[in-house]
Amino acid sequence: MFAAREPSVKKVATTEDEGGLTSAAVRRPAAPAPAVRPPRRAATVASRIYRDLRGEIVSLKRKPGDAIAEKQIAETYGVSRTPVREAVLKLADEGLIEIFPQSGTFVSRIPLDALPEAFAIRKALEEATVRYAAARASRSQIAALRANLELQREMQETANYEGFHQADEAFHALIAEIAGYPGFWTLIQQTKVQIDRYRLLTLPVRGRIAEVIAEHTAILDAMAANDPAAAIKALDDHLDDLQISVADIRRDYPRYFTAPGDPI
Repeated sequence: MFAAREPSVKKVATTEDEGGLTSAAVRRPAAPAPAVRPPRRAATVASRIYRDLRGEIVSLKRKPGDAIAEKQIAETYGVSRTPVREAVLKLADEGLIEIFPQSGTFVSRIPLDALPEAFAIRKALEEATVRYAAARASRSQIAALRANLELQREMQETANYEGFHQADEAFHALIAEIAGYPGFWTLIQQTKVQIDRYRLLTLPVRGRIAEVIAEHTAILDAMAANDPAAAIKALDDHLDDLQISVADIRRDYPRYFTAPGDPI
């Protein structure tokens, strides 16, 4: 009789570790490559169009009441109207664009009734940042603010209103950074978008930039003295002064503003 054959067993190469134990050196299958997602081109373009349009509206390059031609914008960016529409709807949510069915899409006018609340929110947030900043500002940080003031003066001398606006923004952003709460400035920027449009209208007014620089200097001097109370007082004077001229600016640019009850 023939001896029963043992089932064949496939030999597996083994390796011996330092403790004398053996383990199978089994080659594991390679992990599948992660799926490559197609680029989100539409979303990226929509974001870019949104940023560009927003900047043009806030800087008054696109003036209140100007028509927004979605087809023309789409052609400029070489895209369909879909990402343009996405950007326009987002700006409409922010109150920077108005959409009138059957009539068209336009840059919104500056809503007078929204300004007081925006001023109040900005004031509360900036009082907090200047309080913290005045208590902790270092000499190098004060020097950075002084350098910014010099930049503001250079913009004044050349009547560069857009450049002055950017330097002004940087001054307040630096205060928030010195305070240790840069996120406050992000919130402030979201709140004051209508204020910025109005504020840019005030810059060409004779003597206005000189007043702003003097007010910034008072804030800086209080911070250099590490005097939070004085810094808050100087900031309040600065922001309150901006509100005083609303009526005058509206008189000079009546078509740029709207108030409850105004005809559309």
